[in-house]
Formats: sequence, C-alpha cells, structure tokens
Amino acid sequence: MTKAPRKRQREANAEGVFPRSAARLAAVQALYQMDMASTDVTTVIAEFTHQRLPDATTDDPLHGADPQFFADIVRGVVRRQRDIDPAVDQTLATGWRLVRVDSILRAILRAATFELLERSDVPGKVVINEYINVAKAFFSEDEPRVVNGVLDKLAHGYRAGEFADKEPRASAEKGND
Repeated sequence: MTKAPRKRQREANAEGVFPRSAARLAAVQALYQMDMASTDVTTVIAEFTHQRLPDATTDDPLHGADPQFFADIVRGVVRRQRDIDPAVDQTLATGWRLVRVDSILRAILRAATFELLERSDVPGKVVINEYINVAKAFFSEDEPRVVNGVLDKLAHGYRAGEFADKEPRASAEKGND
C-alpha cells in the first residue's frame, strides 16, 4: 500500500495567488494603519475583511488573501504585543529600539514574531522567508537583511528544535586539540 502524497500548505490557488503570503502582506498593512492612525483592531480587521480584501483586483498584491489567516495574525500581534516588543527590542542591534524603527519594519517584525511564537504549523524558515519577501515589497535597501537577521535570531531562540539537527555542532567543529 502506498501513501498518498502529502498536500503542501504553500500552494497557489487557481489564479496563482498564495493566500497566506497575501494575508501576511495585508496584516503588515493593517498593523501599520493601526500604528499610524490609532485604529482599533476590530475596525481595521472589519475594513480589510469586508472591503479591502474582497475589492482587491487581480493585479493587487492583496488579491486572494486568506481573511482568516490575516485576522489571526493581526489579533495575535495585538494580544501578544507585550511579549513581542521586548523580544524584538532585545534582538535589534545595540543602540536600536523598536520604537525607533520605521513603522512598516516594526509591523513586519511584530507579525513575524507572532508567527514564530504561536504558529507552530508554519516552519520557522518559512516564516523568515515570507517576511523577508514582505520587506522586499516595501524596501529595496538594508531592511530585508535586518528582517532576516532579527527573525533568524528569534527563530533560533523560540524554535531551537527546528534548527538543531541542521546545524553543525560546535564540539564537532573544534576537533581534538
């Protein structure tokens, strides 16, 4: 008896859209809006799920976004922000604080950190890659590298088991001096 191939979660829909990728981009936009305009979570989720996501045309990067995944990220960031912000703060380069970081970059780091904390169904490397891509949608300079560095450190801390088997052990590299 053969096993049926396992369905991958990262599959494009019939229109070639990756619903979770589009939802991540929408979540970052919503978090940015909340930060800049002091919009509350219920209002921003309603605006996106009832207006912006359904009205997105096929050439809009939000087209086909998974509204439930979007709402889960936004609600989760708000719920866990007291855990997320200090963790990101401690991971940023010396002398940098999350409050000094660009608002969009801050939204990216918060959303990604939430996924690393609570979405164990999404591998850490996928979370990192997805949010690097989100950063590239907004920035063309150093910001995607900042996202990569911060998320890599956080992922190794939160999900050490995912990375443990794939990295060389320090003792094996040192040799027997």
